[in-house]
Amino acid sequence: MSGRLTHVDETGAARMVDVGDKAETRRQATAECMVRMGTETIRAVSEGQVPKGDALGVARVAGILAAKRTPDLIPLCHPLPISSVKIDFEILPEGVLIVATARVSARTGVEMEALTAATVAGLTIIDMVKGLEPGVWLESVRLLEKSGGKSGVWKRQPPGS
Repeated sequence: MSGRLTHVDETGAARMVDVGDKAETRRQATAECMVRMGTETIRAVSEGQVPKGDALGVARVAGILAAKRTPDLIPLCHPLPISSVKIDFEILPEGVLIVATARVSARTGVEMEALTAATVAGLTIIDMVKGLEPGVWLESVRLLEKSGGKSGVWKRQPPGS
């Protein structure tokens, strides 16, 4: 890992990295986000009984839209021609686990798009259920793996390994 910050120029000013000379490759990133909530709220979400409607369906669309709009939200991200965004949900005893995977053929990675998709999907679930449980929260927003480009494949290692 280089000691040089890539998004800062020689004067210390923020800059967008020039990726024009990089090879276009197939890239993929997967991120997750946990939405913590109580048992009754989990039941309502899993049974489609949220008063505002289908919380998971709305969250899926919100996550996809968020991935596509990432450069509008994060100033130094490059606009990417995203080819696919997949949002999966797992109902767990402590809440809803969201896993977002984004794919692109481009000169730069799609990690921020996957992270943004997972996070906005989680925030959307909070918005959908806040009338049932105002204290719902997000945690563990993190990149799980990425592939493509010069750095190849990276996978999050389990704690302690």
